[in-house]
Amino acid sequence: MVLAALYARVSTEEQAIEGYSIDAQKDLLSNYCVAQDYGIFKIYVDDGFSGRNDKRPAYREMMAEMDEWDVMVVLKMDRIHRNSRNFMNMMDELGRHGKQFISATENLDTTNAMGKFVMSMIQSIAQLESEQIGERTYVGMREKAETMRNTPQGSRTLGFNPPYGYLLDGGLMTAVPEELRVVREVFDEYLAGNSLAKIAESLNRSGLRTRRGNRWTVYNLSTILHNPVYAGYLRWEDLTFRHYAETPLDPVTFNRVQTMAMAKERNPSKRSPRLLPEEDFEL
Repeated sequence: MVLAALYARVSTEEQAIEGYSIDAQKDLLSNYCVAQDYGIFKIYVDDGFSGRNDKRPAYREMMAEMDEWDVMVVLKMDRIHRNSRNFMNMMDELGRHGKQFISATENLDTTNAMGKFVMSMIQSIAQLESEQIGERTYVGMREKAETMRNTPQGSRTLGFNPPYGYLLDGGLMTAVPEELRVVREVFDEYLAGNSLAKIAESLNRSGLRTRRGNRWTVYNLSTILHNPVYAGYLRWEDLTFRHYAETPLDPVTFNRVQTMAMAKERNPSKRSPRLLPEEDFEL
């Protein structure tokens, strides 16, 4: 039986309203597999991630587990990538491993030349739309970030969902103590010299799960380790500014972890960690 990796993504509440909710995508993808007599290997979900970002944890996990499935199925092509180069890189990798790609609602077949040509055209259009939206919103987002910088408004988010450890209450980030304890444990274990794989194994063995009930992986733990929100800062583009919600650690600890992680980076061009200011900070 053909095993399918199902992938669902949504970046904003607006997309969910327009019919792209995670649950809607999962239902449609599952029904598609039933109709095609495909087995479902796993459903991968990236909730709150842009299609222009190829560092999404569930996406990276899916690609890492490529040997376990035969075909990737998405609802529409823009669910997997909104950048033509990223999409074509993915297609090249799928081809090298003998994997197929299906866009369920667009009836596109990657096994023939016409299907590949049509996919390339659709991806170019999706990238154009994405870049036009980015151009229209960039100025407003930057102005908002500048306004929020180093004020109590910094406890608000810039349109993204709060990360693990936080929820929104009246538009402000508020701490989830039991989740922040897990975050602190992750940082402590990493500083003690444990690998992300070992930390994930320990958390899973103890029964702890992510907010969505998934198992911990190297990818979602890496996301936590590199998120300055846990040290009291939000980051947007080149701006870094304080938030005033409870934090599990200070910038000094965060910076130590970034330095340790970058020391293990094989690519020399990526060995410059983005550190936080350490002065005048109180937990």
